[in-house]
Amino acid sequence: MIKRILTTASALSMTAGMAAADFSLNVIHINDLHSRIEPINRFDSTCNAEDNAEGKCFGGYARVKTMIDQLRAELADENVIVLDAGDQYQGSLMYTTYKGDVEAEMAEIVGFDAMAVGNHEFDDGDEGLAKLADAVSFPVISGNIDVSQSNILAGKVDNHTVLEVGGKKIGIISALASDTVETSSPSDAVIFTDEIESLQADVAALEAEGVDIIIALTHVGVTKDMEIAEQVAGIDAVVGGHSHTLMSNTEEGAMAYPTMVGNVPVVQAYAYSKYVGHLKLEFDDAGNVTSASGDTIVLDASVAEDEAIVARVAELAGPIEEMKTRVVAEAAEAIEGDRSVCRAVECPMGNLVADAMLDRVADQGIQIAIQNGGGLRASIDSGEVTMGEVLTVLPFQNTLSTFEVTGGTIIEALENGVSQVEEGAGRFPQVAGMSFTVDLSAEPGSRITDVMVGDSAINLAAVYGVVSNNYVRNGGDGYSMFEDAANAYDYGPDLADVTAEFLAENGPYQPYTDGRITVK
Repeated sequence: MIKRILTTASALSMTAGMAAADFSLNVIHINDLHSRIEPINRFDSTCNAEDNAEGKCFGGYARVKTMIDQLRAELADENVIVLDAGDQYQGSLMYTTYKGDVEAEMAEIVGFDAMAVGNHEFDDGDEGLAKLADAVSFPVISGNIDVSQSNILAGKVDNHTVLEVGGKKIGIISALASDTVETSSPSDAVIFTDEIESLQADVAALEAEGVDIIIALTHVGVTKDMEIAEQVAGIDAVVGGHSHTLMSNTEEGAMAYPTMVGNVPVVQAYAYSKYVGHLKLEFDDAGNVTSASGDTIVLDASVAEDEAIVARVAELAGPIEEMKTRVVAEAAEAIEGDRSVCRAVECPMGNLVADAMLDRVADQGIQIAIQNGGGLRASIDSGEVTMGEVLTVLPFQNTLSTFEVTGGTIIEALENGVSQVEEGAGRFPQVAGMSFTVDLSAEPGSRITDVMVGDSAINLAAVYGVVSNNYVRNGGDGYSMFEDAANAYDYGPDLADVTAEFLAENGPYQPYTDGRITVK
């Protein structure tokens, strides 16, 4: 249904005729920075100083600041707002070490006009989000979460905000993926409501106040963004995040920037500080979009790094530099851990981590390892592997969990894991000690066949020993069937340490896939 209503930005512009716009607005945006405070390499991991000096790196907050300042200067005579679509938290040693202080400091330096709440802002509970909201001077918003019952968050997160720009009121509404209760750690006091219903209510509230330009700043993923653009009347644009979608008019394989749903432009700017998006909107006197254009801007070495931020980041990196640079292993080839792979098919990083988990506990009678693809946050380049690289792949400080469940529960877990492949959900199961087939043409809930444990077909009534991480064992990513598992122990060693030790013992490590997951 969505595909039928997609048009191009040029088509929208042509239908508007050649009349001059009554009001134009430049929307500068980022999303899913994921604690990439320092520059990143081509694998989206933290880049080392040598490669950065040689011009091989991208992004980092120093380049984000430079580009946003540059755009503000270039557009000084125009109307500009700067938005962040969420997930500043989680993904590097900066977050592991400072638990959100650095992300908040950098966001305040850039000076966003509004920021959406991302699911990872709840990774350290309500307290983590409260820290961010308290530390910045701009509004942090999300319309479909009710935090009034949380003694930690009450009064800190608004449904929406109104920005006054060029004599116009610009309404910014927001929604957070309603499955955040499964993908992160909000308290029970945070009440989620339907994204589309919430956004429609906020549109109505703003229109009642006379606001006729309304932008949805969302953290729900591009598929849901398309639904929002189609179904929520009164929205003029959707600036999104969560799915790490690259939209570009120059890069091969990217979605068009903007992608139009009817007359509503939808934009996103990938992730990890690699791009800044620039959407230019033109409106008629009634507040209707007549033209939408723009593109993402890659923050490569041609973008100078802000010197003050470089100095501050170096100061912050000092205490963790020794651990970060410690060489723990060697990789014979690059180990693929990109989310587009590990959330859809068997991937080399998934095999590495699942194998490492199973190897650590095999002498405990454990037969199966299950690692959620969303817990794998980066790839690793060939050559020396540092602890910093391992921690960038596995930043969540998850511990090994062992437990016992029946074969029937394993099937249920695998069905959950492959139920949202089309949406790029993090629940996709990377495994060891077993194999299975996925039929994506079948309905969710009936996609798994040919499950083998070792060399034998799975026995639905038999009890199997399983190792996973404590997040999955406690119901994260929809794995609620594991919450009441027998003989559960969630306090094993840190998953990053287990993986680093496995790499060292099997070095130089040769990444591989062996057909343990068949997708058809």
